[in-house]
Amino acid sequence: MLQITNSRVLCLIALLTSTIFLVSCGDDDDDSNSSETSTPLPSLDTQLQSVISDQGLSGDPSTGRQIPDINTPVAQLGKKLFFTKSLGGDTDTACVSCHHPVLGGGDDLSLSIGTGATLPDHLGPSRTHSSAAPNFDGGPTIPRNAPTTFNCAIWDQMMFHDGRIESLGKTPNANGNDGQGIRTPDSKLGIADPQAGLDLAAAQSRFPVTSPEEMRGFDFEAGNSNDDVRNALARRLVDQSIPNTWLVEFQQAFDSSEDAANLITFANIAEAISAYERSQLFVNSPWKKYVEGDQAALSEAAKKGALLFFQSIEEGGANCVDCHKGDFFTDEQFHVLAIPQIGRGNGDGKTGDNDFGRFRETQNPQDKYAFRTPSLLNVEVTWPYGHSGAYLSLEEVVRHNFNVEDAINRYDFTLSQLDAGIQHEHAEENTRAALAQLKTNRANGLTPVIQDIDLSDEQVTYLVEFLLALTDPCVKDRDCLAPWIADSNDAGPDSLQLNAEFSDLTGF
Repeated sequence: MLQITNSRVLCLIALLTSTIFLVSCGDDDDDSNSSETSTPLPSLDTQLQSVISDQGLSGDPSTGRQIPDINTPVAQLGKKLFFTKSLGGDTDTACVSCHHPVLGGGDDLSLSIGTGATLPDHLGPSRTHSSAAPNFDGGPTIPRNAPTTFNCAIWDQMMFHDGRIESLGKTPNANGNDGQGIRTPDSKLGIADPQAGLDLAAAQSRFPVTSPEEMRGFDFEAGNSNDDVRNALARRLVDQSIPNTWLVEFQQAFDSSEDAANLITFANIAEAISAYERSQLFVNSPWKKYVEGDQAALSEAAKKGALLFFQSIEEGGANCVDCHKGDFFTDEQFHVLAIPQIGRGNGDGKTGDNDFGRFRETQNPQDKYAFRTPSLLNVEVTWPYGHSGAYLSLEEVVRHNFNVEDAINRYDFTLSQLDAGIQHEHAEENTRAALAQLKTNRANGLTPVIQDIDLSDEQVTYLVEFLLALTDPCVKDRDCLAPWIADSNDAGPDSLQLNAEFSDLTGF
């Protein structure tokens, strides 16, 4: 599927009609129309080396970080917990239901289906919402696209599309583990949650299990607090420790002889899941090799795309770097992009099917419809794109970013190209409300605010080629990903391991 997607991108680009060129990218070719006395432009490599130096890039965003090894006992326990349906209230979902390694650390769906799936072990396009499930309307149960778990150890400020998991210290290279606390939905904005755990990944892992749509279900611990839900799930593992092996797994992971009641706690569950998630480090891309000195690691098209990406509009570039900064390619901030708003939404707006994004946390008017800047590492495999998964190709989302209103005018709001059953009654109305907010932010001089830029089809092609060069080959290789995937010949410590079934998945 991933390879098909890439081919689809290139075919779409080739079919699109040409627009006006912004500027030359300045390659090594001779300009036959220039005078003999004109100064030749520097080579692509020379220009890119200057950009790399100016941006202070090393190519490796993991430098200076403590990254767990997948083979450590705690990470191995985390993998088993990540794959068990025991952490789903109705035992029909696991963390991996929406975040499988072979699906780019996500689920290949525009909008995720958590609880109430017709076939719980089916992932990807074959995962559908059961008509017998609560909250059934034929569509996905979850209002947003599943973020990838890949490279989650590199986030230092926020997690989730709306940043509701937030490091208060925001210390570089700490992943929230800097002693200044982490805010979660269990605490007020700006106030540390004392139960958050040591890092952002641990804090994040505490919340899908409490969401009725994601993992909890609508009956399990209904009406009880988030902590009640977590404690009930931990007790379930305690009860399963005999005759099953959860206790042995926890004792080995934490090098402890404590009994199940004291060792199998949700704090330890979150710590183990965090170790597993943070071990998913995939940064060995062609771009990294290029930054480290291998000039042959990138194609000429990708080099031209890199120049467009990093150079300012005044320099003839696309200024993508204004938001996608550094070796992790994100400023970890929130911006209004007016990505088409599809699906059931989060209860916002007059129709209740809108999603106000960061505004839901801050109540700051300029944050309405703002969502966190994603990292672009491995973006090739983390589709569909946008907080709502509205775009299925890199070419589409690139074009959206350079002319938002035109992209919205051309968008197919029947949503027939997306997953079956996605609601669309108010999709265009909600999307145009987001566009209005973007225009308001522009008029108020807020920066950085996405601006329209004229790019030719060829320049869009170059940018896509550069984005493809941010892929670690491991994430497209089932054998390479094997250490992060539970053994499908095993049922897990509780016989509830989710051994995924896929349909139409090419290459895996």
